[in-house]
Amino acid sequence: MVDKEELPYLRRCVELAAQALDAGDEPFGSVLVSAEGTVLLEDHNRVSGGDQTRHPEFAIARWAATHLTPDERAAATVYTSGEHCPMCAAAHGWVGLGRIVYVASSEQFAAWRGELGLPAPPVRAFPIREVVPSAVVDGPLPELAGEVRALYRRFHLGR
Repeated sequence: MVDKEELPYLRRCVELAAQALDAGDEPFGSVLVSAEGTVLLEDHNRVSGGDQTRHPEFAIARWAATHLTPDERAAATVYTSGEHCPMCAAAHGWVGLGRIVYVASSEQFAAWRGELGLPAPPVRAFPIREVVPSAVVDGPLPELAGEVRALYRRFHLGR
């Protein structure tokens, strides 16, 4: 369950997704927060340069592996505009990050792709727990999912 105190982190993820879109990138944003509520790192997608691994969740996992102890990683929360893809979920699991909270689910993104008539992505989307069975996950968050959907549509339709 997502607490009201967590909504600012999720809103920031949506803002970061909008920044990514404004920079010509896919609209995804993520924030890493310590157990004490301190924002440790925030990032957005950076795949427009051709490196499809430059997802914010992957960047967060790499940063956490270098800068946090295993206990700090396990106690941290990753907030994100969209549910982790399999690559990012695996990185999250391997690094031992804690809870994941997302606004829009992989299932929602698949439905939105279908609505837009887009082809399937090159990597099949799975729920995070299919990749990391022990992951603690909360989402989707209906209050903000409409904003993420609008950004996603704008990216693919150019409006």
